[in-house]
Amino acid sequence: MQIGLITDSVGHLPFESVLDLARDQGLSSVEVATGNWSEAPHADLPALVSSAEARAEFAGKISSRDLTLSALCANGNQLHPVEGPAHDKVVRDTITLASDLGVPTVVMMSGLPGARGDSTPNWITTSWPPETLKVLDYQWNEVAIPYWKELAAFARDSGVRLAIEACGSQLVYSVSTMFRLLDAVGDDVVGANLDPSHLMWMGADIPTVIRALGSAIFHVHAKDIRVQRPHADRDGLLDTLPIERAGDRAWNYVTLGLGHPLGATFWADFVYTLRSVGYDGTLNIEHEDTLVNSVEGVGRAADLLKQVLLTAAPDWKPANI
Repeated sequence: MQIGLITDSVGHLPFESVLDLARDQGLSSVEVATGNWSEAPHADLPALVSSAEARAEFAGKISSRDLTLSALCANGNQLHPVEGPAHDKVVRDTITLASDLGVPTVVMMSGLPGARGDSTPNWITTSWPPETLKVLDYQWNEVAIPYWKELAAFARDSGVRLAIEACGSQLVYSVSTMFRLLDAVGDDVVGANLDPSHLMWMGADIPTVIRALGSAIFHVHAKDIRVQRPHADRDGLLDTLPIERAGDRAWNYVTLGLGHPLGATFWADFVYTLRSVGYDGTLNIEHEDTLVNSVEGVGRAADLLKQVLLTAAPDWKPANI
């Protein structure tokens, strides 16, 4: 396995400074966002798609620091009833760019439609009242599955894999919904981007998640959460307070090691369980902690992962007796 950095974690820094930070921390790769829900501070997507010279310059900045580009990220809502087409354009341009750069993976969200006739996405989290199931049937069978079947074919033709990040306020937010989409699409170019933080706040057990997803895990983000028990015990984990009000929320995204109660022990088990299902790719640090300086947070996350990372291929076997 290797450790990488999602460059948006330090989006206020120039691209060259971010790459220097990754190199100086001893990381192996970077993941760069291209638009949609990112301001894309480190990638001019139209220029990169249209200009071989721009692509060469972009790739050269990365390789000159002995880094690789593990993935591009186009997280957004391409199933949005109003904004979807614009997000879809970014997605397809990102897939095209990944193909041109030889990048294996594009990270995405599943997207979330509205109900029929809605102009706003609608995240259904219960099966009651009964109309919720009608909304879900429309979202899955009339919007999401047809879209993803066509997008998977586009990605396959481009030689690029799509890694879907299960997340709240998305149609795919759990292991079961992930497999509902993967099984319906039926194309091995679509798999999972495992970001454990989203599943943590919804109450999932992450080692169980890893074992369930297995070979469907294409890519991994390393991000933690911290549950603030006084708020969570009072109100539960559904929380609509702004992220900036960290002290008042039931949970927050936090720097690795400052969240999960088991600390480094959790991340050691995380790495070992990933190895057990055959994952040997990159763990990309994602810093979204509003209470910790981003450069410091990236450094702390890197230090923790270096303690638990498994890098060399396993080679021990029992004696043949």
